[in-house]
Amino acid sequence: MAPSSYQAPSRGDKTDKKTHSQSVESNLSHSLTTVSRLLEGKGDAVFSLRPNDTISHAVQILKDKHIGALVVTDQNGKLQGILSERDIVRRMAETPGQTLPQEVAALMTSDVMTCAPDDALMDVLKRMTEGRFRHMPVIVDDNLCGMITIGDVVNFRLKELEYEALRMKQMIVG
Repeated sequence: MAPSSYQAPSRGDKTDKKTHSQSVESNLSHSLTTVSRLLEGKGDAVFSLRPNDTISHAVQILKDKHIGALVVTDQNGKLQGILSERDIVRRMAETPGQTLPQEVAALMTSDVMTCAPDDALMDVLKRMTEGRFRHMPVIVDDNLCGMITIGDVVNFRLKELEYEALRMKQMIVG
């Protein structure tokens, strides 16, 4: 026996109209997030040095700014390379006690993977993971406009997931 509040569907009911709590668009919305959206919250500050600077100078900047990599630029601000803590540690293992006076140009990575502000954040994360690097300069028209780290991307995505979970909870609770 059906409850007294139950009413069987009638001919005039709109049975063809369906609602979905999830859609392809909502499930993939995180993949549409771009680098520029991350930079909006993070800012566009980029710390750089020149190829002829010493590793000692680079280490001091890394320490003072609490960062893990520096972009290497020419006098016009054009990207020449990137120098990470990992690059320095590897060289220290190869040349103990002789690394700090060396020039940045000798240690920097010249073939730098970059991204653009309109690149999808998940694509950038995939490239960073597959390439096994943690820092990526953001370039627009050959000009440096920011730097993102794998930590920035992961933290940004975690905040998105927290927000999505909160929205779902609000929908359920009302």
